[in-house]
Amino acid sequence: MPLSPEPDPGPAPGPTSSHDDLWTIGELAERAGTTVKTVRFYSDKGLLPQRTRSAGGHRRYAPDALDRLDLIRSLRNLGLPVPQVRRVIEEQPGAQGALKDAVAEQLRTLGSRMSALRWQESALRLVEESAPAERAERLRLVGALDTPPSTAPLARFWRAWLPPRMPPKARAAFLDAAVPQPPDAPSPAQVLAFARLCALVTRPCPTGPAARPTQPAAHRAAGARESALLYAGLAEAYDLAAPRMRAGADPEAGDALDCFVATYAAVMGARDTAVFRRALAGQLAVDPRLDGYWEQVAVVRTPEGGRAEPTPGMAHDWLLAALQPPLAA
Repeated sequence: MPLSPEPDPGPAPGPTSSHDDLWTIGELAERAGTTVKTVRFYSDKGLLPQRTRSAGGHRRYAPDALDRLDLIRSLRNLGLPVPQVRRVIEEQPGAQGALKDAVAEQLRTLGSRMSALRWQESALRLVEESAPAERAERLRLVGALDTPPSTAPLARFWRAWLPPRMPPKARAAFLDAAVPQPPDAPSPAQVLAFARLCALVTRPCPTGPAARPTQPAAHRAAGARESALLYAGLAEAYDLAAPRMRAGADPEAGDALDCFVATYAAVMGARDTAVFRRALAGQLAVDPRLDGYWEQVAVVRTPEGGRAEPTPGMAHDWLLAALQPPLAA
């Protein structure tokens, strides 16, 4: 007698699920490839709400919780903190603003961390490569820096040094030239130079009857108009001198020196004469010197193996040397 065919068993059963198409916390964790502890953590944070609870008080999740959990884990794997994850998943469907902002903020955070690590690495290399007699002092210098370092001490120094009535626009232009930005990936030499700059500007000024003035004579007589005129004219003179300095030319007379002298003459209400040039050379020669500052600025701004660009301080010294006799005669 022929056998009756076996009934079709239908598709193979999937993972065990609870009633009404809801999943237990273990079933959701299994489908997501994670742990129950992880699912419970996000549930407790309100990021992964359960649909309901069983009669015994156990959490039950709808199938769409799997997509929500995958999104949460993707965002967390990219380093986004829980508050940012919350803003992203609570945003209206189709909107991307919260996600875009969260990614941008995380990129900024990572960039700052990476820059800090590069500064720490270069500082450690500096200490490692230093001669034994220099190691302790260099460790003290670079150990005082934040990583990455702040330019705030340098800016404070120059704001106090510049003429008090200097217009904000002129002041900002000078600060751009005088305050070097920390390199993103510094060499050990650049780390040391920046540390020396910060130490220089935070060193106490000498006091007492024998202390020398700390500002140029031109500052003491400069009002708002004069200080703006002074620094705009000096910037022009430095720009004119820079090509000759790059070419390795010795200090010399020319357009740069004429602009340099004319600037001081205009501020002082004088005429550009041989007598004025001799007097100006004498005055500038006894003005406070910041040579050490500008030497370190040149190092900070020069990439490893690159060629140093003239700084305002270097250009000033070059022009002052050009002003000295016999060129001033």
